[in-house]
Amino acid sequence: MRKSLGEFLVFLAVEKGASANTIAAYKNDLQQLADFIGSRASSDGWRSLSRSDIQDFILNLKERGYTETSVARKVAAVRSFFAFLAAEGSITANPTEGLSSPRVGKTLPKAISPNEVDELLEQPARRSTPEAKRDRAMLELLYATGMRVTELVSLDMENLNLDPRSPFVRCIGKGAKERSIPIHDHALEALNGYLEDGRPIMVRNHDEPALFVNRRGERLTRQGFWLILKGYAKSANLGDGVTPHTLRHSFATHMLRGGMPLRNVQEMLGHANISTTQVYTHLTSDHVREVYERAHPRAQ
Repeated sequence: MRKSLGEFLVFLAVEKGASANTIAAYKNDLQQLADFIGSRASSDGWRSLSRSDIQDFILNLKERGYTETSVARKVAAVRSFFAFLAAEGSITANPTEGLSSPRVGKTLPKAISPNEVDELLEQPARRSTPEAKRDRAMLELLYATGMRVTELVSLDMENLNLDPRSPFVRCIGKGAKERSIPIHDHALEALNGYLEDGRPIMVRNHDEPALFVNRRGERLTRQGFWLILKGYAKSANLGDGVTPHTLRHSFATHMLRGGMPLRNVQEMLGHANISTTQVYTHLTSDHVREVYERAHPRAQ
């Protein structure tokens, strides 16, 4: 149970860009749930929970005098956690499926400026070690495509098409949906540099399928990438607020401000609904409507 909780907290930081306060609150909320179910003799960790158990937990919170706002926040934490466990395949059934609760809003990160992105991407380029070549390729690819960090570290060698006439990367997003994203020149150059002078030195098993590997020659993890990014953000004097989610958000914002149609940005990000792209880029509804109608005149 502790291991699953720890992995979820890393996911919140890396994938969702959650603040330290949010992560601490989620940890406290889920520890309360763990203590609640751990006191039951029949408990078998998270897999043992049913919807009835979750409802009992909510009732217990109310009986202990928690406000509706606090209960709603804790329910939101529980739902997010079990959605994560289900997505990771750690549980076969989600006990919170269909459980109604007030929607708790979340604060999107601010996009960093193109100049700040350039400064961040310049950091690994100042070194010539195999790790630096890997890091430059990862950062360039992440910003060039808007991929989620999970999609980035899950890439295999076979997911790349580096034909200079039309290079692209194929990734698997949420819901096992596959999409192909074009790679621009800077990212292509960085990838070729890594594949020629970085990965061959780092990988130990020539049958290793992972594109990005750690110092042991094994697939790099989300947490590993998170630590790498934090180091470069600090070197670029960007503070502690830069996360992989920040780069994804910056990619979408910069693409839209540069005139890319909203539908194209939606497809590159892998969003099922265009409304998600609207929220993700944190633009005003008027601007989103203007961009969308310009791309789809028949919808006017």
